[in-house]
Amino acid sequence: MNWGDRVVAVRQKVLKERPLIHHITNLVVTNLTANVTLAVGASPVMAYAREEVADMARLARSVVLNMGTLTAAEVEAMLQAGRAANAAGIPVIFDPVGAGATPFRTATAQMIIRELRIDILRGNASEIAAVSGFGGQTKGVDAGQISVPASQMARQVARDSGTVVVVTGATDYISDGERLIAVENGHTMLTAVTGTGCSATSVIAAFRAVEADGVTAGAAALAYYGLAAEHAAATSRGPASFQMALLDTLYNLEGEELARGVKIREL
Repeated sequence: MNWGDRVVAVRQKVLKERPLIHHITNLVVTNLTANVTLAVGASPVMAYAREEVADMARLARSVVLNMGTLTAAEVEAMLQAGRAANAAGIPVIFDPVGAGATPFRTATAQMIIRELRIDILRGNASEIAAVSGFGGQTKGVDAGQISVPASQMARQVARDSGTVVVVTGATDYISDGERLIAVENGHTMLTAVTGTGCSATSVIAAFRAVEADGVTAGAAALAYYGLAAEHAAATSRGPASFQMALLDTLYNLEGEELARGVKIREL
C-alpha cells in the first residue's frame, strides 16, 4: 500500500462527503473539537440530551464518545447513543479520557466497552492499559507510566477485545489484533494545548465515517493530524498561535504536500 496516496484519498473523501459526526464529548474541549472537525471537512454536532441522543446518532456517519468531564447523566446518554449507533451499523469511536485516574472513571470506561460494540478505541498508553487490565495509571487526564510497550499493548488489547485499538503518544500505534501500524508524525506542541488528544479522536471519527477499514482510517487520520501539527509548530510562537495554526493547517493540508509528509510504517 502506498500510504501517502491512501491518506490523500481518504482526506479527499471526507471533503467530498462532509460526514456528520455526532459527539458526546467533554465540556473542556467542545469548541476545539467542533472546529477541528470542521477544518477536516466533516460536520460536527454536539448533542447530549438523553431525549435526542439516539435520534442524533442514527443521523450521523460516526459517533464519538468522550468521557473527559464524566457525569452519570452523560454516561447514560453515551449508552443510549452507542446502542442506537450499534443497531444502525454506525461506527462508535470511544475515547476513555482519564481512565486509570479514579476507580469511578476506570470502571465506567470498562462498562462502556462491555455494553457497546466499539469500532475504534483511542487513548494514550495509560488509559488503554487501565481499561484493558494492564494496570495503567494516569495523572489527571494525562498519560502516566506503563510497563508494557505501547505497540505490544495495542495488538494484544485489539486481539482480546475484537476492536481496532489506537494508542497515541510520541509514536502512535494502530492494531486490529493482527496488523500493527506505527505513525510517527506529530509534535510536542500538541501536549501544550488542552483537547488535542480529543481532537485526534474526532479526526479519526471523520476518517472512519468514509473509510470502512478501521486500521486504515486510524493510521491515515493520525498521520494527517500529526503532519498538520508539525507544520503548525513551525510557524507558531506558543500554545495560542499553535492552536490557530493547527486549525488553518488542517483546513489546507491535502494533495502532494500531505502525501509526501506522512510517516507510516507497517510493523
